[in-house]
Amino acid sequence: MIASAQAVASQVRQLQKAGRRVVFTNGCFDILHSGHIDLLRRARDLGDALVVAINSDASVVRLKGPKRPIIAESERAELLDAFEMVDFVCTFDEDTPLEAILCIRPDVLVKGADWTANIVGQKEVEGWGGKVIALALVDGHSTTGIIDTVIARYGTSRKTH
Repeated sequence: MIASAQAVASQVRQLQKAGRRVVFTNGCFDILHSGHIDLLRRARDLGDALVVAINSDASVVRLKGPKRPIIAESERAELLDAFEMVDFVCTFDEDTPLEAILCIRPDVLVKGADWTANIVGQKEVEGWGGKVIALALVDGHSTTGIIDTVIARYGTSRKTH
């Protein structure tokens, strides 16, 4: 389900009242790759439902620069929503997901291990009794790496042979 953070929060409250454990993760998810899929699968295994909050296009531009995102937020949301392990997708426009985390109030907050120094929302989630987990990433899988490979192979040429 693709919805606003408020609509997702409403669904999450119902799940939590029924004793379900809700997991939350976030990111740009620009050019999905097997590293993303691995993280999403392992995140979903930590609970009964997975919420994925994605940076809006404007947020990605501020974080990654004017040439990103490659894939528009509506398409990134649609792609994530198609995965069986993802239950809810919402978009946030801020530079961090803190407002979405505070709205949704997940039981588990998951980030990739590259964020262990400063996981946004950690204090808040632990404050209401939730857990924060940093999952190891799959080496050699990144959106930046994919972009670099395409540039190295094709440069500005669009020829395929």
